[in-house]
Amino acid sequence: MEAKFASSDSENPVNWSKKKKAFIVAVGLIAITNSVLDSALPSGAIDYIAKDFNVTSEVQLALPISLYLVGYILGPLLFGPLSETYGRRVVMVPTFALFIPATLACALAPNWPFFLVFRLLCGTFASSSIAVTGGIYADIYEDSQERGRAIALYIAATAFGPQLAPAISGFVSPVSWRWAFWIGLILAGASAAPIALLPETFAPVILRKRTRALHRADPHVATPVIPGAASERRTHFVTVILARPLRMLFTEPIVLFSCLYLAFATGIFFLYFEAYPLIFQGTYGMNAGVAGLAFLPIAAGACVAFLICLLWDSILLRAKERGLEWTKKEEFRRLPLACLGGPLYVISLLWIAWTASADIHWIVPMLSGIPFGAGFVLIFISLLNYMADAYREYSASAAAAASCSRSVLGALLPLAGPSMYAKLGTNWGNSLLAFLSLGMSVIPFVFIRYGDRIREGSKFSQEVLQKRERDADETTDTV
Repeated sequence: MEAKFASSDSENPVNWSKKKKAFIVAVGLIAITNSVLDSALPSGAIDYIAKDFNVTSEVQLALPISLYLVGYILGPLLFGPLSETYGRRVVMVPTFALFIPATLACALAPNWPFFLVFRLLCGTFASSSIAVTGGIYADIYEDSQERGRAIALYIAATAFGPQLAPAISGFVSPVSWRWAFWIGLILAGASAAPIALLPETFAPVILRKRTRALHRADPHVATPVIPGAASERRTHFVTVILARPLRMLFTEPIVLFSCLYLAFATGIFFLYFEAYPLIFQGTYGMNAGVAGLAFLPIAAGACVAFLICLLWDSILLRAKERGLEWTKKEEFRRLPLACLGGPLYVISLLWIAWTASADIHWIVPMLSGIPFGAGFVLIFISLLNYMADAYREYSASAAAAASCSRSVLGALLPLAGPSMYAKLGTNWGNSLLAFLSLGMSVIPFVFIRYGDRIREGSKFSQEVLQKRERDADETTDTV
């Protein structure tokens, strides 16, 4: 007999109190804010870092952010599948503990290669929150609306956090660029206590521990089978568990095209850390600290997107109560937000492309950050929630595939940024990005039209659906 929670079992994460769930959501937000804030800390300090370490190459100056994002590529491929085998806590807590000394090493770096190595390690350890948090929220919220709001908060934090970093590093770096990383270290140290208190949320692991406790109490008592309780063979672990994100990326169209869109949006997001200094320091003559404040409208746009998400939730809820047919289709619950976010992203890119000029007041291009931040967050909220709903038990692997793929472009586009802007200028460079984004914005519309057929042909999605149906039948029989 396969073990599972009874519907009213108090140890089942979906039955935990609202207070406990709110704490878990807060822990996820704390972890992700530390992760994404640290990703952009060099942006306002890079001129001072370059001077201290005698670095003159434009490509090398992009490495502190790009290598951090390489860590975002490597980490989720390991942490996402591990969390679906050994649990969320055993991944989140140790990696955050390692993130703290890696940040300390960046603050104390004696030379450029040392600094770059520990930026890579920082990104790798910090990536666990990117890979695992969505899975944690899926563990504790069975209701798609509650889960969607938690993931919306998480995505808003991923967009909000990096926008604070350029101002922080821009203002403290004239004293010492190392202070940017000391501040990051202080924030990480203050976050360690709540993260250490994160409970295990992955149901199979909780059941596994319960089974072991029963067996220790009485070895003769027959205990039910726990999915994944047996020791995984090494070959199975490597070829099935660790390979799952890549398998999903290349065999699941929903994951593939969602990742493609998210990757391109992320690449532009991090390329802005190259473009904004060119515009606000180069064109408008601002210092690094004041230019860092130009990122704040993007953070405001992230907040606007979260409010739009709440509004859409209320519209959807009222439509469900009225029994409208369209609410029964999975795609209509999530994807309309991306259908709005895509055009906003395109508009923001064209806005800044053609208003960033010395004869136009700086506030005009700066305000383009509001639709940029809103569009970015709406795209992410929509597609990540859509994947979480479609691949429930495998949501961490789907998120890992998304994190890995989007970090590839997040790492590469900033390296290409100086050369692109040198050849095309910020106007045509950002216009090119806008035209490519316009092509990507078609993806959620295609999912709305054909998503149900795609899910019917999906091995992972159908496996999850069949498991839910079996559980529902068994619950009905028990009742």
